[in-house]
Amino acid sequence: MSKKTFISTILLFIIFALFTTAWVSRSPEQQSIEENDTYLQMDGNAKYVFLFIGDGMGVAQRNAAELYKANVSNPEGRPEDTDLLMNTFPAQGMNTTYDLTSVIPDSASTATAISSGYKTASGVIGMDPEGTTSYEYITEVAKQNGWKVGIISSVSIDHATPAAFYSHQPSRRLMYEINVDLANSDFDYFAGGQMKSKNKKDADGNPLPNAMGLAVANGFTVAYGRDDFDSLKASDGKVIAVDDVVDGDAAMYYTIDQTKDYITLAEFVEKGIELLENPTGFVMVVEGGKIDWACHANDAAASILDTLAFDDAIAVAYEFYEQHPDETLIVVTGDHETGGLTIGFAGTGYSTYFNRIQNQEMSYIEFGKKLEEFKQEYGADADFENVLPLVEEAFGMYVIPAEEKEVLLKAIEEGALEGASEEAVAAAAAAETELYNSMALTDMEIDVLEQAFEQSMLGIEERASDDYTYLLYGGYDPLTIKLTTILNQKSGLGWTSYSHTGTPVQTSAIGVNAELFNGYYDQTDIHDKIMQITGF
Repeated sequence: MSKKTFISTILLFIIFALFTTAWVSRSPEQQSIEENDTYLQMDGNAKYVFLFIGDGMGVAQRNAAELYKANVSNPEGRPEDTDLLMNTFPAQGMNTTYDLTSVIPDSASTATAISSGYKTASGVIGMDPEGTTSYEYITEVAKQNGWKVGIISSVSIDHATPAAFYSHQPSRRLMYEINVDLANSDFDYFAGGQMKSKNKKDADGNPLPNAMGLAVANGFTVAYGRDDFDSLKASDGKVIAVDDVVDGDAAMYYTIDQTKDYITLAEFVEKGIELLENPTGFVMVVEGGKIDWACHANDAAASILDTLAFDDAIAVAYEFYEQHPDETLIVVTGDHETGGLTIGFAGTGYSTYFNRIQNQEMSYIEFGKKLEEFKQEYGADADFENVLPLVEEAFGMYVIPAEEKEVLLKAIEEGALEGASEEAVAAAAAAETELYNSMALTDMEIDVLEQAFEQSMLGIEERASDDYTYLLYGGYDPLTIKLTTILNQKSGLGWTSYSHTGTPVQTSAIGVNAELFNGYYDQTDIHDKIMQITGF
């Protein structure tokens, strides 16, 4: 190679390296926007935006709810016969959820990433990791552009995910301060769960202003309960609408525990559309927050039914989309996955039994209340046998009496004999199913529950607190968590954690420029794509 050729080659390499560096040094957000500018030129901008966030809702949570729904609708049918609405949307993508603290994030940082397009540290609401600089939200930009803004959550409205669309605080634990931010906001509609922390005292012990009182003073109309809610109208101005029946954490009850009198997430969305609709535009953020709480407790039934209720809320937005297809965007995502849920369990091999989940009549929370009543009735002298009727009532699982078990075991033994008749073989198969593949508790499961029962009957301070015990019960009531675990396993579901996980989550979209949500990207890109599609 000549010296001239060598120098030319080096120069070309340097130019190529500089070009490549310039490309990769751009943020993923910049690349995403620049690569997809043509969509806006083709289709125009959305002016009605729905952002649905299933807290803790990963792919497995969506899949489990869909499979359960299919089984309930048609036990003999195929899984594809019944879809979740969100899973039918034309745009389907996957996105990463890590934050600046960990691959396994919390809801404060992930909601901040979605609302602002910036990653931050776990626990921080809408600010940089040091808590010194606030990030601007989609909702705030929308308000600046004359849009109306609504925020709905099935958990308390001051919880991390909803807070990260209206408040800026260095810690999600500053719930009173978060509620003061809500009270001082000019957003139009807050709904779902109540404020958990309305009151606080200053450093000298003097009471600070009640946060709800501040909201009323700032012009909010507050609707408590069904009657107030049903009578709300657009002329009421800014609204805070909550059910007057909430759990101990100021959240809506789990769907599995609700009666017909409760206001549903879908109804809160429907009312939100009624109050927010206007010619300029609106953005509505809706969180299915109790999906996450159920998954922390490894309660598949509660998670599945709240995911279905979440899908029902999406259906309300979809009806609006059908009336305004050229102006509406619906985005559905999860902030992170919770619990490490899997479709499949070692004990059930290649089979699933989603019909068994239907036997659960209440959430882990409601069973815990009944267990406390049981303790009050029986006291320290309670035996494991005493709690079995409650177990069967709540979870449909039962213990086969010893005499009946002997008959079943004998049938299995006779069916295994050489030359056994067809009737004996069939009877043996039925006996095996009853003993080992039904809602009947196996000997191993009974042993697990007896140990958990002993721990549950102790006072919290008396219970074991070592690492092994945490792995068994995750800090929850021992008997309750083992009952949900065993029912899940009998159904063919497994869990790996009582915390969040770092797996990517699914994002779905329909409407104006929904194609932007196809592919694999980071959750900060959700913010950027919405900003691009709205033209902000």
